[in-house]
Amino acid sequence: MQIQQIETVVINGKIATMQAPGQFAQAMAIAQGRIVAMGTTDEIRAFAPAARVIDCGGRTVIPGFIDSHCHPDMHGARLGRWVDLGEEEFTRDTLLTRIARDIGNQPAEKWFVGFGYDDTRMGGYPTLTELDAAAPANPVFLYRRDGHLGIANSAAMAATGYTEDSPDPDFGKLDRDPVTGALTGLLRETAAHAVVNVIQDSYTPDQFASGLVQVLDRFASYGITSVHNSLASTNGIVAYQKMREAGDLALRVGLLASGREDDLIAAIIRAGWRTGMGDEWLRLTGVEWCPDCSTSGRTAAYYTPYVGQKVLGEPADNRGMLLYEQDDFNARVSQAHAAGLLVGADGVGDRGIDFVLDGFQAALEAHPRADHRMRVEHCCNVTPSILKRLVEMRVICSSATGFAYDLGDAYIANRGAEAMRHMWPHRDMIDAGVIAPGHSDTPVCHPNPMRGIHAMVNRVTSSGASLDASQAVTVHEALEAYTTLGAFAGREEHLKGRLLPGMLADFAVLDRDIFTCPAADLYAVGVTSTYVGGAAVHGGL
Repeated sequence: MQIQQIETVVINGKIATMQAPGQFAQAMAIAQGRIVAMGTTDEIRAFAPAARVIDCGGRTVIPGFIDSHCHPDMHGARLGRWVDLGEEEFTRDTLLTRIARDIGNQPAEKWFVGFGYDDTRMGGYPTLTELDAAAPANPVFLYRRDGHLGIANSAAMAATGYTEDSPDPDFGKLDRDPVTGALTGLLRETAAHAVVNVIQDSYTPDQFASGLVQVLDRFASYGITSVHNSLASTNGIVAYQKMREAGDLALRVGLLASGREDDLIAAIIRAGWRTGMGDEWLRLTGVEWCPDCSTSGRTAAYYTPYVGQKVLGEPADNRGMLLYEQDDFNARVSQAHAAGLLVGADGVGDRGIDFVLDGFQAALEAHPRADHRMRVEHCCNVTPSILKRLVEMRVICSSATGFAYDLGDAYIANRGAEAMRHMWPHRDMIDAGVIAPGHSDTPVCHPNPMRGIHAMVNRVTSSGASLDASQAVTVHEALEAYTTLGAFAGREEHLKGRLLPGMLADFAVLDRDIFTCPAADLYAVGVTSTYVGGAAVHGGL
């Protein structure tokens, strides 16, 4: 590399290379978006005296975070159209008042739609009577934060085609009063998804793109430089391509194409696309199905019943539900795997994870491949028997570490404190050699990776409740989950996750030293600036 080709030097930093614990450099040189040299500040300044200078002033520098499972396209499509119920401190009463105010004298076809509803924080769900009183003629739908349940008023159910005589849809449930049999308005899984489909039917790729710009800008403020867009929709994929062509794509995006769109997966396979199709900004990571559900919403599949407070109409021995038949799921996975696509599938409870692993095992027996990198998405309840299967099958546990911080209290309430020993058990997984990157599942949880890192190191929820300290990991190990392991899960370990010569110059400058600050303060570590390919996408020094 010629000196005149070096455009930027980063100096006076504590640069965590992530090659090994405790390995730091002071400075690095960047050319054409990649790191070309590392060393002391004096060495790098002498190497490229005319280059643009980023002076870190002694701050800690880490590789850009990789959120290996999130939903920016879905989030972007809803910004400005749906009310973000997680951004305001609603109570049930203030929310009902807001609904009545917003609906006002609007025409009957005007919807009120909210996302991010948290029944744990808000003390349950509003009743159908309450929702109908707030909006007698207009449809109202409140989507739970996990995207697996929703509460609808009578007008919304009618707009979706639901009546008192409607049967439960396949892999879904219309909750009913156990005494009268009347609909309660609480809709589970595919029953809720049907309402979402009615609402989003007219959305366009341009609407997705306008929201995505805001979502990715927010991600950059937390040091995120790459995302794996889980269950990426057709509209989302088109929107990303438009953004890439227009130069509006600030972060790097890996697509996990949605198995909820059968025609999308079929088209990818028919076109001969394989994992890796695309470039360093936008590429096909793989395909994904969602067989399992939500623990905080009490629908994820477990072998033993849920504990704690039940909602009206919930079965006494509720063990959750699965969203595919085993043979059907196996066939889908096998076809995609045979076509050269990385396969991810959501497994949350122990029964759900075993279901996914059974599908993976059938595909690998039919089409053996050593470096398949199949991923169980979320992969929360890793019991000893599941840990053994992950090791033997070399399956990645794409771990919902953001759940531990944001949803951990609901997990304790719904599964019991003793069950936390095997929820997100990163100590056991690291010791067993399981690859387990971390993620937020945004907008289900907050996008800030430091919240997940805080929970991994301290093994506590956002309220401080214990998640079993025996599964605590080091700061370096937690950082690996959001850098090197995220890169591996996307088959990009040769490009991302470490700050070394030849790697992409994607990095974040922190407001304090994550390696020496008190562990109890990890959630508060901030990002002063974020760079992708050496260019500032947030802040700037």
